[in-house]
Amino acid sequence: MAKPAAPGLQIRRWSAGRWTDTPDAVVTEEPLQLMLEGQPLSVVMRTPGHDLELCLGLMYSEGILRGLDDVSFMRISAEAGESEDRIRVEADLVESNQVDAHFVSGPRRKPERSMLSSSACGVCGTVMIEDLRRDLAPLPDGLVVDPSVLPGLVDILRQGQGVFDRTGGLHAAGLFNAQGGLIHLREDVGRHNAVDKVVGRALLDRSLPAATSVLVVSGRAGYEIVQKSISAGIPVLAAVGAPSSLAVALAREFNQTLVGFLRGDRYNVYSAPERLTR
Repeated sequence: MAKPAAPGLQIRRWSAGRWTDTPDAVVTEEPLQLMLEGQPLSVVMRTPGHDLELCLGLMYSEGILRGLDDVSFMRISAEAGESEDRIRVEADLVESNQVDAHFVSGPRRKPERSMLSSSACGVCGTVMIEDLRRDLAPLPDGLVVDPSVLPGLVDILRQGQGVFDRTGGLHAAGLFNAQGGLIHLREDVGRHNAVDKVVGRALLDRSLPAATSVLVVSGRAGYEIVQKSISAGIPVLAAVGAPSSLAVALAREFNQTLVGFLRGDRYNVYSAPERLTR
């Protein structure tokens, strides 16, 4: 579970024309270093919790992994005997040139440099947008979701956000089946980190590509969220907030159903509306 800072943090609050001193809880944001083959790959600014899932999801969406069998070794700091103030995940990959049919670019990508992923940016490890786009394949037709199912998913997402209730500062990503049943839910200070954690969990469960699922995210649907969900084979993505123009263009190019402004009993469909039928 993602964790906030200790609720004993003292703050000053202005309300109704006067100051009060009161304790408050703020969401935790800390760096996590990802080591690949003994070399630094990424420093991820994230909310601690489900760190292995986060790193797996990040490497999968970057095209470094094609599947769980690409990983030969993985451990987190606690297993390496390091101090609590230096958290890192170490991963080694097996040698492979196998092509996964879900990807169009052939063998997995070899990272060329270390990268910094902040809580605001989910694709900082790729030099050009086209590097990500060329790793994607159009999503197949076939999944059908009753349009009346989507509004209720936001309520389920919100009910599962325990840390958000205490801090008001976290994003969430929830993976659902076509009937609206919750499969996985993860929170993080970065919306793309929450998606990486969900994808990493699905990778561990060997359930990728997630061709019969719906991903619901709090906040907006930016390009990086669409890219990560398409790479995971998720055919329907719904966001509480607005999509960006690049997100819409990518969803249309790769046949993903993109939903925005999912609030109350209303939403907009920006691409592939055919999957939402009665």
